Amino acid sequence: MKKSKLLLVAGILGTAYLIYLVCYFVGGMASAGDDLELAAGGLATAIVMPHMVCVALAVAFNWLGWFLNAPWGALVAGILYAVSMVLMFLYALFVVVQMVFCFIAYAKMKKAYALSIGNNSTGKIE
Repeated sequence: MKKSKLLLVAGILGTAYLIYLVCYFVGGMASAGDDLELAAGGLATAIVMPHMVCVALAVAFNWLGWFLNAPWGALVAGILYAVSMVLMFLYALFVVVQMVFCFIAYAKMKKAYALSIGNNSTGKIE
């Protein structure tokens, strides 16, 4: 089976977004001038942290799905991207493309896998 181009694109976009998230929030904390800015940056980071963790897990499963050519990796990545959208709805726009690409890649990979093992119309393996 060939590797999924959709998973590759989703992985690249997800990795770029994860790098942006980490740099933005960690960089904001590092450049805080006084205690009030540091406290505000810490609060903002704490609010966004579940979204960041979910995106990081999604990116990891995205790359696992691509490297191993595993449909389950694409499915888990798509679900985690969807959960990250729910956790931080304001940042949903940044992960919706990755989510859609992962679900489409899962459907195509599952279909290709089923054809490669020789399923017939009854669902039994020949």
